Amino acid sequence: MKQSVHSLKLFGLYMNLLGAALIVVPNLLLSLFGIAPTSEVWVRVAGVLVFNLGIYYRFALKNPDKAFIQASIYARMFVLAAFIAFILFGFATPVFLLFGAVDAAGALWTWIALRGEEREESGLSGQGNGGQKWT
Repeated sequence: MKQSVHSLKLFGLYMNLLGAALIVVPNLLLSLFGIAPTSEVWVRVAGVLVFNLGIYYRFALKNPDKAFIQASIYARMFVLAAFIAFILFGFATPVFLLFGAVDAAGALWTWIALRGEEREESGLSGQGNGGQKWT
């Protein structure tokens, strides 16, 4: 699980950096999204949540679990789908696609890495993956 774990470690770091930016300079990020500056605390609260998710990712990978890695793929792809829906319903501007694309690209990298690792595992052990299908 070397490459898949590496991809998630970088994603955890990305979450930490994004969360820290939302806490420290939220209006800078809001301006990138075309959202008016605010002094309300909700942006910083979201930053704390994002930062903490990064911590969870990084700690969970100290003992990597394939189920966690696979769940992260679905969760990160959902971000892109949600952002597309937000844009289509007029809730957000197309710039949201940039952040959704980052999540989706990371998910794709993790998925490709996980599939390669599974193939390598099944080739080395001769036992496959215990019947578990990775998609």
